[in-house]
Amino acid sequence: MTTADQLDRAVADPVGLITDLVADIETELGAETIRAVVFMVAGGRAKPRQLAKALAMRPVVLTDGRSPAPRAIGDLLIELRKAGASAIAAPVCAECGKQLRTLQRKGQDWYCSVCGQETAECTACGNVRRVSFRDRKGLPRCSMCPDNDDRDPVTVVHELITAIAPGADRDAVAEALRRTAPHRPHYRQRVVWALEENPRLLTGEGHLAPHRAILRFIDLLHEAGVAGIVRPSCPRCHRVVRIDKPLDGQRVCRNCIAKSRIEECVRCGARREPATRDAQGRPLCPNCLITDPANLETCIVCGKSRMVNSRTAEGPICPNCRPLPILLCSICGRTAPCMLSKLTGLPRCGGCDRRQAHCTVCGRLRGIHSGTADGPVCGPCTTPDAELWRPCPTCGQTEQLHAPGPCPRCTLKQRLHELLAGDTGSITPKLQPLHDALADTERVGTAMRWLSTVLSDLGSARRPLTHEALDELSEGKVVEHIRSVLVATEVLPRRDEQMVRLERHVKDLVASHATADGRKILHRYATWRLLRRLRQRSRGKEITHYQLTGTRQHLRASVHILDWLEEQNLTLATCRQADLERWMTSDDVRHRRETGHFVRWALCQKIARDLSFPAVRWNGPSQAMDDEVRWTTARHLLHDDTLKPEDRLAGLLLLLYAQWPAAISRLTVYHIEETDGAVHIRLGAVPVELPAPVAELALHQVAIRRSHAALSRTESPWLFPGGQPGRPISAWAMGERLRKLGIRLAEARSTALFQLATELPAAVLARTLGIDITVAVKWQRAAAGDWGAYAAEISRRKKDR
Repeated sequence: MTTADQLDRAVADPVGLITDLVADIETELGAETIRAVVFMVAGGRAKPRQLAKALAMRPVVLTDGRSPAPRAIGDLLIELRKAGASAIAAPVCAECGKQLRTLQRKGQDWYCSVCGQETAECTACGNVRRVSFRDRKGLPRCSMCPDNDDRDPVTVVHELITAIAPGADRDAVAEALRRTAPHRPHYRQRVVWALEENPRLLTGEGHLAPHRAILRFIDLLHEAGVAGIVRPSCPRCHRVVRIDKPLDGQRVCRNCIAKSRIEECVRCGARREPATRDAQGRPLCPNCLITDPANLETCIVCGKSRMVNSRTAEGPICPNCRPLPILLCSICGRTAPCMLSKLTGLPRCGGCDRRQAHCTVCGRLRGIHSGTADGPVCGPCTTPDAELWRPCPTCGQTEQLHAPGPCPRCTLKQRLHELLAGDTGSITPKLQPLHDALADTERVGTAMRWLSTVLSDLGSARRPLTHEALDELSEGKVVEHIRSVLVATEVLPRRDEQMVRLERHVKDLVASHATADGRKILHRYATWRLLRRLRQRSRGKEITHYQLTGTRQHLRASVHILDWLEEQNLTLATCRQADLERWMTSDDVRHRRETGHFVRWALCQKIARDLSFPAVRWNGPSQAMDDEVRWTTARHLLHDDTLKPEDRLAGLLLLLYAQWPAAISRLTVYHIEETDGAVHIRLGAVPVELPAPVAELALHQVAIRRSHAALSRTESPWLFPGGQPGRPISAWAMGERLRKLGIRLAEARSTALFQLATELPAAVLARTLGIDITVAVKWQRAAAGDWGAYAAEISRRKKDR
């Protein structure tokens, strides 16, 4: 491997390169041991790369141990020898050649403790000797001329503080001075000298402190309650925060240090403090550093190559998988995983972090940084810092601009106009609602990422504005979301997307079958049996995910049995009962119930003959009904405020009223009625009065319901809005949310129906729950509560009287 190849590998796999270079020389250590030593010496991302590049440029340092070389290489040599390496050389002093067990460094050279000492002219005797001390003025002194001060440092400081605050506790002052530098008495002496020279450091001028320990001493005195001690503020931003960074002879905060180092990023143009520099020494901002493909690493949680948010002993974690503490959100008041706001220092949940609302102070639509859910406050109104928030040159609104040019919303509007404007330079009236919906979206960044050539084709009239034109494009989230925006803004008519997907699936499935006879049979079965029955049952409504899944299972079953018959050199016409039973008992049998439906249809259509595949009649639930578990889960949903209100309400509708997720997802706010202090929900023809706790949840959901659409959130009547504008949550998504609550959907619904069927007549059950009367009758018979027989018995008793 050439040096150039090694330098490339130093960026992609620095630890592996270091391990291989060491293993080529040291044969007594295994690769895992070497790798463990490398991780101990050089953790993170930047340090292993620097170490790998240095070794690739000069690998001989592993055998001669001579500098110049980075300090990390010297540490690596020392730790490898501690681990038992014999072929690896110990680092040696650059002046005397002595082998080193610890390092002192001057630039890139290593020195022993003797050669590495600083020499200068002693202020007291004038001789050029090694510097052993520095006096109270910071001037060098040799070991023969110490700057002695026989006074007790505690007494001196206590006298200074007593002059400021009479009655200060001497023990508290002594303990604070000791904790300032616990193991460095000479450093404590220098702190005393500095305070003696300028006592005003204790009363507000701490930003002029020559030693950082003085600020630590002031904080300890303040914590001890010593009166008269004033914590210093940053001389630039005037905040009372930690100020230990030297700048122009003063101590300032970290934020002001960052502002003093602002440079323009060579890649994105953002003006920020550089996080690193490229090979030519040009500045790179933190965002360009972490998003560089060379810096992406494999997350140990999700296994995807992403930017690193934090590192653990096991490896890196990406931002999506980082563990967040469960705290009380300072804005919405929910207990949820929260981050600490950089502006306020208070916890803020993910929903509030992404949410945009009209600020109650300035009235503009911005991201929320403080306030409450009902009274949100934007960032500029929370912390009006002129250096942090700058006016957009296009709209004039104050934003956190990381690069020169307009703000993200103005950039989005310009890009939308470029894509949607035709040859005339103006947007057609038909596309104007789409433009307005996308331009006013809350998630500007998401909208920018989703803009594509789809909008350009629509704006230039290269593609007609129809569902069929969008169907010609490749399937994906972008096309489907733009379609939903067009439907929600009434640019396109509403259609049943699930049915369209099913029809497309049927077409592809039929076309992919091997034989012509099989394609003909599949087309007849899918078109005139499955799709026709599905349209009749939907009664003009959109089909659900579960109906789509069931129909696909019937199609897969029919394809599977036809393929098996073909393998046996048979067809439906030549298949006999013995052949069918041989398939039933084979190990390859799948979708038995759905296959029976296909065979019976083939018999009715005279495609097959002399076959028997009877349907299994449903005679009630096959498992025992655990009503106690149902009520335990219902009580948990009623009283656990840590759960989301929409999940609690949906779970209770399933547990108490036997509503399937498909029915729950289609509820609208108009199904909730409040009259004369009572709250009713209309699940069928007759509304049902809700108990007080459930009624409270229902009214709360009507008030707070909020669409999860990434783009163009529009007002919709759905009680559980979904991820697309103007559409409800899908039945599958609703089912997944209920499963995460520990609810077994089929078992919970069966238990609820079983219990209700024992208490209500079938007609009442059908009208109140919105189920078919035949289903209600079957459940009543399964529950041994045949109300028809009961009514006949009552009638007979009256006749006998």
